[in-house]
Amino acid sequence: MSPPALNPTTFSDTGAYGPVLGDAEFEFIRHVIGENAGIALGPTKRQLVQGRLARRLRDLGLHSYEEYCEHLRRSGPEELVGLINALTTNVTSFFRENHHFDALAEYMLPEAMRRNAGARRIRIWSAGCSTGEEAYCAAMVAHDVLPPAGWDCKVLATDIDSDVIEFGQAGIYPLDRVASLTPERLRSSFQKGLGAQAGKVIVKAQVRAAVTFRVLNLHQSWPMQGPFDVIFCRNVMIYFDQATRERLVDRLAHILAPGGYLCIGHSESIHHAGAPLRLVGRTIYRKNGGAGDGS
Repeated sequence: MSPPALNPTTFSDTGAYGPVLGDAEFEFIRHVIGENAGIALGPTKRQLVQGRLARRLRDLGLHSYEEYCEHLRRSGPEELVGLINALTTNVTSFFRENHHFDALAEYMLPEAMRRNAGARRIRIWSAGCSTGEEAYCAAMVAHDVLPPAGWDCKVLATDIDSDVIEFGQAGIYPLDRVASLTPERLRSSFQKGLGAQAGKVIVKAQVRAAVTFRVLNLHQSWPMQGPFDVIFCRNVMIYFDQATRERLVDRLAHILAPGGYLCIGHSESIHHAGAPLRLVGRTIYRKNGGAGDGS
């Protein structure tokens, strides 16, 4: 499907606070982000797009959104990364929506240990990991629950935004990001930054070693095969239209182990009759099959 042509008679005039995003440019950007990232930008999102891309224009030395769209056409995949990074929202925190991590400790990991007793292997995926807090929390809980030796537990952390993947991989956070954590959690999972990292905390090496960060576009092909015992895909589907959500749910269900769990965001729900998932807790779904499942 070809992107909509830009109307040469439509100009993005410069307003008092910078360039204004014209109709044709907005429709072009909506098309590009939808086709390449599955993100559905409604007509009401024009001001948001204009605000998010204003810095991108400054960084590129461009003076209008018309120039930016032409740059996007010419640059292809290289600038597509810049567009995606600018338009995606990365709001997260350590142990956000904590009931998911309580469930991970109480029954998701114990069930996975029983199910995988032979292989002694557990895999968790943080899909849309943002700056890494969610993935590290999963690794912290696994470190708490699993025996100290003999189990191979890894967390895959992916996001479409290359900037947040780089941030998360470093594992260095400002002190205000961990202000809500208990002293026990701080002692067990973080160390104080020194020198250039003073005023920050660093995720401890044993936690970082359990997490692998990768850039991944959920809308495109996935290199991993699974199966995953637990998938966190929280506050991601809110960006997609219904058809894209259903395709994503099907793919997530396929890569989940029988009896595995999918955690989604507090404002999300799954209403897809074809998916082999059933609601078992607040925004927690379990895949049919597996030991102890009567389905």
